[in-house]
Amino acid sequence: MAQSALDKDLRKITGLESQLRSQAQALAAPGLTIVFLIGAAVLAMLSLSDGPLNHLVLLAAVVAAYMALNIGANDVANNMGPAVGSKALTLGGALLIAAICEATGAILAGGDVVSTISSDLLHPAQAMAPTDFILIMMSASLAAALWTHLATFLGAPVSTTHAVVGGVIGAGMAAAGADIVTWPIMGSIAASWVISPLMGGAIASALLALIDAAIIHRQDRVAAARRWVPVLVALMTGIFAMYIVEKGLRRIWAPSEMTTLLLGAGFALLGWAVAVPWVRRNSIGLENRVKHVSSLFALPLIMATGLLSFAHGANDVANAVGPLAAIVSAAASGSTTGNVVALPIWVLAIGGVGIAVGLSLFGPRVIRTVGQMITKMNEMRAYCVALSAAVTVLLASALGLPVSSTHIAVGAVFGVGFLREWKSNRGLPNPGVQPRSLFLRTSKLNKTPQEAIKNFQKRERRRLVRRQHAFGIAAAWIVTVPASMLLSALLYLLLGALAA
Repeated sequence: MAQSALDKDLRKITGLESQLRSQAQALAAPGLTIVFLIGAAVLAMLSLSDGPLNHLVLLAAVVAAYMALNIGANDVANNMGPAVGSKALTLGGALLIAAICEATGAILAGGDVVSTISSDLLHPAQAMAPTDFILIMMSASLAAALWTHLATFLGAPVSTTHAVVGGVIGAGMAAAGADIVTWPIMGSIAASWVISPLMGGAIASALLALIDAAIIHRQDRVAAARRWVPVLVALMTGIFAMYIVEKGLRRIWAPSEMTTLLLGAGFALLGWAVAVPWVRRNSIGLENRVKHVSSLFALPLIMATGLLSFAHGANDVANAVGPLAAIVSAAASGSTTGNVVALPIWVLAIGGVGIAVGLSLFGPRVIRTVGQMITKMNEMRAYCVALSAAVTVLLASALGLPVSSTHIAVGAVFGVGFLREWKSNRGLPNPGVQPRSLFLRTSKLNKTPQEAIKNFQKRERRRLVRRQHAFGIAAAWIVTVPASMLLSALLYLLLGALAA
């Protein structure tokens, strides 16, 4: 009896320890978030010179840090999701690589200038007071952060660029009416809702179809992989060299188009030369199975994911700190006019570190949605998604088309999923499902309703893409701009009333 009582007491203590550990883990993320926000305010305080509007700049720094956290939690997860879903990277490994690459890209290669948001989106009829301009930018940033936070909580990948744009427009309209907005920009944003996922999906599915034809459908898959994987690695290195130059290194180097093309060709040749012996060495002893051949894409996929994160940090850090940079400039000069706004290093640091921290603390939910919930991933499919993201951005830039990196990545995941589903269902007779009827009917193959139901269930198992995620994600994309506009307008009115 004594032993039994002791066991019960030990189990109670163990259960209490488990509960305390769970509570500590639940409190860790909010605690670290508060520490980071305080650190951003301290950094801003130490970096600013004396000025009458410094209190607003400090508040804007906290809002920008909060926005950076949400970009890390949502935007960055789109690059990491396919690699995690394919099991080429563990969740911890993906978080580590993305945090390092995002922060490095933001701080070292983040754009040194961004077009003044007011001159791109807002054209006031007369000069705007610095305080009004600061309140517009702050309201826009906070509204975008709050909307992205909600989307991350729901596991929906959304475009933070669209959220910021919607926020600027909403606050601008609340401040000076609809005439202040440059509406053609909204047309290009609406076009990107369609262009981005379609281009990403088309290019990703084309790459997967090429791999299937060149490697998977060959009798000797290993021999085919030895020929084609180095070619695909060469394509990857060349494309990403041009992608990094175009989207990641503009701050420190802006070469001509011909130089960029030559650079891409040189890196493609280098990538092929390195990949040939590597593939030959790692293909020794591989079984002639898709799973084993697919493993040859794991290392190229990891490299592509890291490069995407570096370019994303360099290019999209402005979504987090662009409004803050505009606020810093307006507070220092007392003017809201100008063509460019400098991004000081301390502003970039808030953006880069915030993106990394946000990904680490809150990114897993969206990573799982993109990498696991939409369709099943392996290394080859995830490689096609990562490479299509870079190809689509470069192609769209050359054609002058507006695109969203978030929409491209998600569209690419759906693209490879629907291609797999189409190939799986091609030529499959299934008269048990009548597409124009609400009921299952019998036929020569389905002599009884039970057989029809069995075939219906068989058909359902071949639906390799979860449709409900497509509708939910599309709805989140469409709602992002109007939701950010409304929320930003309300915040501007509230902040204006408090500042009065």
